[in-house]
Amino acid sequence: MDAGVVIPAAGKGRRMGGPVSKQFLDLCGVPVLIRTLQVFLDHPAVSQTVLAVSPQEVDYVRDLLNRFRVPAGKVLVTPGGRERQDSVREGLKVLDREWVLVHDAVRPFITREQITTLLQQAEAGGAAVLAVPVKDTIKEVNSDGLVDGTPDRSRLWAVQTPQAFRRSLLVQAHEEGERTGLAATDDAMLVEALGAKVRVVEGDYSNLKLTTPEDMALAEAIWKMRSQ
Repeated sequence: MDAGVVIPAAGKGRRMGGPVSKQFLDLCGVPVLIRTLQVFLDHPAVSQTVLAVSPQEVDYVRDLLNRFRVPAGKVLVTPGGRERQDSVREGLKVLDREWVLVHDAVRPFITREQITTLLQQAEAGGAAVLAVPVKDTIKEVNSDGLVDGTPDRSRLWAVQTPQAFRRSLLVQAHEEGERTGLAATDDAMLVEALGAKVRVVEGDYSNLKLTTPEDMALAEAIWKMRSQ
């Protein structure tokens, strides 16, 4: 397969706090964004990488790539949008591969093997996502703070990234989402709205999305353990 990856990285991560965006935080000596990028740059099926970043941070990100010696031309930096969905859409305008992965900038623990399996499953059906079975009991809660119901946990999966799609399908899904005003929390939701089937590939609980300070402490522990 000849695949590309869009990494939306325009968010500020307000729940993390601190003076810089969470994708630029230090993870054992290297910014989270660089840690995340490296996995895709090393994968033989990924030939194009697009970073959709805040318009105010385009030059900063390009300098960061130079500082960490990311080979020139390996990563395209483009201005993102106000919301994650907007940033992915902007990234798709730049990416020109038949297959596309979409990955959170702050999930640095994705593995080469998971990317390979995900792409294989996407090739078989057009769309695939990484996910893990939910461990906790989930409650549906109404606006008054009262429980409305308890869904069957055996049918619930926590979705991760990357998510993989045929590019034409994902572009169509984003265009339709923009036309209808559908605000999706992930790209698979836009594809599902077209009526397309999305296959689930079991991922790993360590594929964390770094959102809070507690996540950063756990990430450092995971990175040190993997580096031993």
